[in-house]
Amino acid sequence: MAWEQDRDLEPLRRRLEAWASERLRGPARVSNLAVPGGGFSNETLLFDLDWREKAADGAHGASRREALVARLEPAFRVFPHYDLERQFRVLERLQGSPVPVPGVRWQEPDPGPLGAPFYVMERVEGLIPPDRPPYHAGGWVTELAPAERTALWWNAVATLVAIHRLDLRDFDFLAAEAAGDPLERQLADYRRFLAWAARGRPQPTVEAALAWLERERPAVEATALCWGDARPGNMIFREGRCVAVLDWEIVTVADPEQDLGWWLFLDWHHSTGIGVPRLTGIPDREETIARWEEGVGRAAKHVHYYEVFAGFRFGVIMIRVAQHLASLGLPIPEDFETNNPCTRALAHFLGVAPPGEAEDVAL
Repeated sequence: MAWEQDRDLEPLRRRLEAWASERLRGPARVSNLAVPGGGFSNETLLFDLDWREKAADGAHGASRREALVARLEPAFRVFPHYDLERQFRVLERLQGSPVPVPGVRWQEPDPGPLGAPFYVMERVEGLIPPDRPPYHAGGWVTELAPAERTALWWNAVATLVAIHRLDLRDFDFLAAEAAGDPLERQLADYRRFLAWAARGRPQPTVEAALAWLERERPAVEATALCWGDARPGNMIFREGRCVAVLDWEIVTVADPEQDLGWWLFLDWHHSTGIGVPRLTGIPDREETIARWEEGVGRAAKHVHYYEVFAGFRFGVIMIRVAQHLASLGLPIPEDFETNNPCTRALAHFLGVAPPGEAEDVAL
C-alpha cells in the first residue's frame, strides 16, 4: 500500500477518521496513528479514537475514547489466501471464553476506505516476547528472574491448553475443516502453497520434508480448535499472565498436537536451533509436553511428526518472506529462500544435510 512507504500518515489518518465518523454516525477523531513493526503476514495500525455516544433519541451522549488496533489485509500476501472475516469470527466466538483475546469492534470488508479490507479490535496493554532478537537472546524476558520465567511459561502453556479444550460446537463455521482427515487436507493445502510460493524453483529441504510427512502421516487422534501460530510471541503478558492471544491467521480444526509441535519447534528454533542458549527457568521440551498432556487429558503420541510439520510449514512461509525482503531491496543472501535459519533447523529435525552443504536432500 502507498502509505507503507510514505512516512506521512496524515492522509491515512483522515481516511480512517472519515470511516469511523460514518460508522459511528457522528464526528469521530483519530489521533496517535502509528504503524508498528511486526510480522509479514498482516498489516497493523494503532490509533486512539474519540467520539460521543448517541442516545436512543439521537442526542449526543457521553464522550468516549478507546485505544484500538486495525488489522488490514496485507498488500504482499505471505499466504495464498487471506480471510479476514474468518479471523474476525473466531475472535467474536472467543469473547468471554477461557482464552483471553482483544475485544472486537467492527469489520470492514470494503477495500475503499483504507485501500484494503480490515477489522478493528481493542488494544491490550502489556508485553510480547520478542522474535527479533528471540526472547531467549534479548528483551524483557531475559530480565526476569528464572522463577518468573517458569511461571510465565506455564501460564502460556495453560492458555494453549485452554484453546484445545474449547468446544468445537462454538465454531460451527469451521465445521467443514473438521470433515474427513484434517491432516490430509492440510498437507494438500500446503502442497499447493509450496507450488504457488516456489514458482517452479527447487526447494530441496521443504520438498524432502513434504515427502517425509506424506509417507509418515499418522492417524489423527483427536480434533480441536488449533490456533495455528501457537507461540509466546503471539501473546500479550501483564504481570506474568497472558492477557491476550493474537494472530489467528492460520486457525483451523485439527489434531491439537499440531499446535504443540509448532510451539516446540519455534521455541527450539529461537534458541538451540540458532545457537542461542536456552534461558534458565524456561521448562524444556519434555516438561512442556508432560504439562500439555496433563492439561488436555491425552497423550501426545506424534510430537516429532508435528515438529517436522511445523518446520515444513515455517519453511514454506519463509519462501514468501524471502521474496518480500528481496522486493523491499533488503540485503539478503541469494539462496535465502532455500537456506535460512528455518530450513537449517528443519534439516536438523529430518536428520539430513543442511541446505548449502548438499545439492539434493533426500530421505
